[in-house]
Amino acid sequence: MGGNVAVQAIAAAFALALYFLPAIIADRRKRRDVLTLALFNACLGWTVLGWVLALYWALQPNPAESLASDIVQTRKLSSMRAFSSALMLRVRRREAARDRPER
Repeated sequence: MGGNVAVQAIAAAFALALYFLPAIIADRRKRRDVLTLALFNACLGWTVLGWVLALYWALQPNPAESLASDIVQTRKLSSMRAFSSALMLRVRRREAARDRPER
């Protein structure tokens, strides 16, 4: 009977390792979002689709370290470009209006 418990314990450990395989892979690959992935795996891994999605996610390359700040910086640059373009257009219109002869 003691051997049966040992086999069951080994089988349970194997099943648990298989269940959390996506999280283990993400941890080994040193993903920055491993906690989020592990929580996703824990909550939705019981569905086949959730487990497959977690595995796919774990195998993807690491996201940019500062993705949020990159997005904010890109938005700032594009708004500054739009502002300077509008300002240049306004300056050129005023110059054109000033250079026109009055009637």
